[in-house]
Amino acid sequence: MTAYPSTLKAFVKLGSFIGDFCENHNSPASESHQEFHNVVIRAELQNSWFNQENILFALEQWSMLLTEKHLTDWLSHYNIDASKKTNTIGLVMAGNIPLVGFHDFLCVLLSGNKVLAKLSSNDTVLLPFLSKYLIEEDPSLEDKMQFVEGKFESFDAVIATGSNNTSRYFEYYFGKKPNIIRKNRNSVAVLTGNESKEQLKALGEDIFRYYGLGCRNVSKIYVPKDYNFDEFFNGVFPFKDIIHQNKYANNYDYNKAVYLMSEFKILDNGFLILKEDKSFSSPIASLFYEYYDTLSGLKKEIQENKEHIQCIVSNGVLDGEINYGETQKPKLDDYADGVNTMDFLLLL
Repeated sequence: MTAYPSTLKAFVKLGSFIGDFCENHNSPASESHQEFHNVVIRAELQNSWFNQENILFALEQWSMLLTEKHLTDWLSHYNIDASKKTNTIGLVMAGNIPLVGFHDFLCVLLSGNKVLAKLSSNDTVLLPFLSKYLIEEDPSLEDKMQFVEGKFESFDAVIATGSNNTSRYFEYYFGKKPNIIRKNRNSVAVLTGNESKEQLKALGEDIFRYYGLGCRNVSKIYVPKDYNFDEFFNGVFPFKDIIHQNKYANNYDYNKAVYLMSEFKILDNGFLILKEDKSFSSPIASLFYEYYDTLSGLKKEIQENKEHIQCIVSNGVLDGEINYGETQKPKLDDYADGVNTMDFLLLL
């Protein structure tokens, strides 16, 4: 059992509140739900990648995780000592998908530490609103949360999430403190050609959810020689309406033009471009693919590149695989980059 029952109870209440809101978002049932509805609208106005469907999807995932059973089962694996020194943890949050830093936020508070958070300019309204709710449920949390816009000061450790470029700056500024510094990662899928249409449709969820902006989004597929891409395109066809999002469509048009002018061989279905490429990080509206000769050889290649890969989607092919359609539904113990955040915090 957690050493901070009031904090755990506050998160359970938050999960229930989020779940009720998601169920009734079209007709807010209370003043707090109406305020939440307004916050979601503001988040979309601030960042048009955060459409209401994607925000609600992210919220629904958290509402299902923030239950007493899920939280206590997760925390039962850790020895949380309330008498231990409280540390201030600087959180540098990314803004690629809604509430992408919430898991770090949760870990810091449930481990008994304080949050000093620097939000991405693309995602500044959702987490402060949820924090306000938590404080109403557990007033002791008011002194354990602080959001800063300028320079980070007076922190004991840092968890920073960014790109390969920003990681160099993070290393420079935060390298002398205990830290977790996350770089670019992408997710891949391994297809055998025996996938059902339902499995390929579910794979479309892994590719297109959040417009492909998350590190858990599949940005590359491995396929056997002579793979029939018609089956893949038929499977993901239900996601065709994504092309009506202006920013996505602009990226699709731009990347297609670049590929054609460069005389790259591409496959195209009108809303997704497939390009053969050994890289992992495909541009928005594009998906890289690579052929493999044998699954044993592919396993070795993936193992050699594991530091670039967040999730592997397949069915009975690889160890640690995730089933189709499940990449954006991580569990509480699915730690980013395979680094156990709770162990890091509790060992400070």
